[in-house]
Amino acid sequence: MIVVCDNTDIAEVFYRKISGETEEEVVSQAEVEEVLAEENGESEPENGGKPVKSKKPKTRTVYGEGAVYPQYLSNTPAAKRTIRIDTKLLAEAESEDPKKRKRDVAQELRRVVSTVGKEGQPGEHVRCVVSVAMLNEGWDANNVTQILGIRAFGSQLLCEQVVGRGLRRIDYTPDPTTGLLTEEYADVYGIPFSVIPFKGRPVKKSEPDDRPKNHVLAVPERASMAIRFPVVEGYAFALRKNLIRCDVDGMEALILEPNREPTATFLMPTVGYKEGYPSQQTAQFEFVEQTREAYYEQTHIQAIKFQIARLVLDELLGGQSNGSDAKGRVLRLQSRHQLFPQIYRFVDEYTTRKVDLQGCHPCELGLQKYVRRMVERLRDQIMPDDTEGEAPLMPVLNRYKPIGTTAEVNFKTVRPCFMTQRSHINQVVADTATWETGAAFRIEQAEMIYARNDHLGLFVPYEYQGVDHNYEPDFLVRLAPGVTLILEIKGYEDDEIKAKHNAAKRWVSAVNNWGQLGKWMFHVCHNPQVLDKELAYLARQWARAA
Repeated sequence: MIVVCDNTDIAEVFYRKISGETEEEVVSQAEVEEVLAEENGESEPENGGKPVKSKKPKTRTVYGEGAVYPQYLSNTPAAKRTIRIDTKLLAEAESEDPKKRKRDVAQELRRVVSTVGKEGQPGEHVRCVVSVAMLNEGWDANNVTQILGIRAFGSQLLCEQVVGRGLRRIDYTPDPTTGLLTEEYADVYGIPFSVIPFKGRPVKKSEPDDRPKNHVLAVPERASMAIRFPVVEGYAFALRKNLIRCDVDGMEALILEPNREPTATFLMPTVGYKEGYPSQQTAQFEFVEQTREAYYEQTHIQAIKFQIARLVLDELLGGQSNGSDAKGRVLRLQSRHQLFPQIYRFVDEYTTRKVDLQGCHPCELGLQKYVRRMVERLRDQIMPDDTEGEAPLMPVLNRYKPIGTTAEVNFKTVRPCFMTQRSHINQVVADTATWETGAAFRIEQAEMIYARNDHLGLFVPYEYQGVDHNYEPDFLVRLAPGVTLILEIKGYEDDEIKAKHNAAKRWVSAVNNWGQLGKWMFHVCHNPQVLDKELAYLARQWARAA
């Protein structure tokens, strides 16, 4: 914000009001004793009764809260967010360092003005400039969003000079949809636009989102907090002994949904042509209830399990050979009779221990939606039995970018953000006020290094209802040296959320078998307020296991 004042007195009033700074005199102990001595009549005139030239009283700056947006515009000993610049101030420029001349101090003040908004420069913290007749000073700031004129503007040139302070763009990133730069505006108050042509905000169409953008990027000074991760596109394994395993206890439960899938309906035979809606009073025949009893009588649960095991086997072996050569077909057929009994055993265990029928008939499991869910979950959790000498499950990395890192994060957003202390990335985007914000606060409180998975590029591939998706976890947390935790903050979990979590567990297992970037874990937090305790428990658990 730029405030253009008429004179230095008005400028000082606005500066004190906005910055919260005040000046108070510093009284030394010697001066206090001298005043007391004069009051008691004990002092004698100095220099033989000649008058003593009074010294200029020393002052010090007291920092307080300003009247306007104190969190953004108030000054502190560490950061000057509001500055005042005018010819009188430059002429009276002083410094706490007695070796500096007024000219040097004035030149430093000019450098602050000329580097407003530039990172790493003296003016990087400045958000408000209160000025008087300083239009000829150097100005290259591109983050001006408000201009306030508190003076008389009698010429067109003067208006153009003041408004020209806000003509530089904030962001030069083109809109990916149009390829053009987005519209940006500056709010100008107190300057008569009747003397110059202007184009205001559109009235008929919706206003563009020209809010100031937060720059989220990796801080080079925090390079030791960088987190690296593999970019996984898929998985691969080669069976030698046709031995597989499946952790059924670690899988998500499958809950049937009779409230969403009706098990009975009413039908009425129709004869002839009728107008209007059918009703029981005007119908010539009675309603007949149609249920699945016939389906239950003709179907056995063992047949459903058998069909699920066959589908799982087809998907596991489908990628090993395309059937174009005879050798591939022979190898595939040779292993099916060894793999199928093992897969059927996993299907039977999952059906017995992890399926909640909700009071329905067991054959309800044969519906396509439940069959598809079981096939996807079992297929993703079946691993080579490396304890029996099989090669473990390995990740397939992106050939062009196999490794991702927090050092590549660099984007701008209009979403609210808050600063970090324990992350390689300078800010965390708060998508929600309670979940991501509360989780990041608790991780900071636990004093662990972390990164928000926003524009980071960490995706977990998974399949749901036959469609491929990418799952993006919430956080990466360095649980211990060489141990990284994939952290998900989640409240209600539906069936697709469970598919994502199963995929994350498979991702962790494959990456741990790969072993090039340390050890990895996956955890779901349902209450961010106790996240710091959960992280401490996971750290202790890992230390005992190590």
